Order: sequence, then C-alpha cells, then structure tokens
Amino acid sequence: MATALIIAGGVGKRMGMDIPKQFILVNEKPVIIYTLESFQKHPKVDQILVVCKEGWIDTMWAYIKEYNISKVKWVIAGGSKGQESINNGVQFLKDYCDDDETVIIHDGIRPLVDELVLSDVIVKCEQYGNAVTSLPYNEQIFVKKTEDTTQQYIDRTILRRVGTPQAYKYGRLLWGYNKAIADNVGMTDSSYTNTMMVDLGETLHFAAGSDKNIKLTNTDDLALFKAYLKMKE
Repeated sequence: MATALIIAGGVGKRMGMDIPKQFILVNEKPVIIYTLESFQKHPKVDQILVVCKEGWIDTMWAYIKEYNISKVKWVIAGGSKGQESINNGVQFLKDYCDDDETVIIHDGIRPLVDELVLSDVIVKCEQYGNAVTSLPYNEQIFVKKTEDTTQQYIDRTILRRVGTPQAYKYGRLLWGYNKAIADNVGMTDSSYTNTMMVDLGETLHFAAGSDKNIKLTNTDDLALFKAYLKMKE
C-alpha cells in the first residue's frame, strides 16, 4: 500500500500573486489539481493526504470534490515552513500507516510528475526502503573564492539534482522526524526530508527523474508549465 503526502502549504510571494501559488488557475484549473490528478490516476497510489496552507482548507476540499479526486482522504493544516508541514503530515499518519507502508512525499507545486517517475520512486522504495527522484547535473559548478572570482570547480559527474517525489517506508520516516526534532537536526528553512535523512546518517537511493517535473516558484516557471500543457494538447 502507498500513501501520497502532498505538500501544499506555500505562499505566492515570488509569483507576485495575492493567492498561494498552488491555487493559481491555469486553463481554468488550479495548479494543485494537476498535481493531485497524477496521483489519482496512478494504480499504486491508494490514498492521499494533503497538507494545506492554513485558512485554505475549505477551498482545497471544494476543488477536490469539484474534480473528483477521490483518493484524497484527509486535508490538514501545514506549518510555517516546509519541514514543519511535512512533519505535520508524517505525525498525522500514525493512525493510518503501518511501518512497512510506502509514503510518497511530493510538492503540490510540481504539477507535471509523470507515471514513469512516480512508478520508479515507488518500486525503488519497496526494494531499498527509500527513493528520491533525481537527474544528472548538466551545468558547470564553480566555488566562489571571493564575491566575483573563483579558482575551483566541482566535477559534475559526481552530482545529482534531486527533487520530489521522494518515497520512504513509513516507520523509518516517522523515526527520522522524531529524531530530527529531538536533536534539532535537518529542520531549517532550506532543509527537506532527503537532506534531513542524510543528516541523520541514512543512505538514500536514486530513482528516475524528468526535466518536465518543474517546481513552480516564479512567473517563468508558470510560463514553462503552460507551454508543456500546450505541447501535450
């Protein structure tokens, strides 16, 4: 059994919008619904928990019902930062998930996750206990010597770009968040589940990724999303 934990607690500051970016309408449909539809359609996803920005839960439920996303069983409030929102979801699932169950964590503002990527992260997690979506890094990376000079670069062949979806066995995921909070490890604004687990000594396993699986953080990303949708049509 697999449970999807969709994080939709962000705001729209970098979009310059008055509403949270997951609720922006694209072709008359909210971004979050595109995301949820991918999980609704996937045969290995059994149930969905949405962690939503506080004050928007009723709106979320209204859209879920309008678009018949029947796998969504729960919508709960998020925290003030991403890691708090994920932890809210992980703690909530204590009554609903067994230790060996797969939990897939995904950003609600990544609306173009495809079936192959989702399938691979689930299969790898079932095989190894965790899996993180990844891609090779194709740009050159240099380390700053001063503000505007450098004498050092990083071999890009040793780098991977990771994002979501990520999947973890629930028992280990719950252990990770409980320990991270107790020890004050991996719960910063820039942390995520994958970095937290590595900070706690876990070995992570790479799964397939896709360049289309973009995160909508600014208006350029939104334009790219609209272009991908037009290509699909």
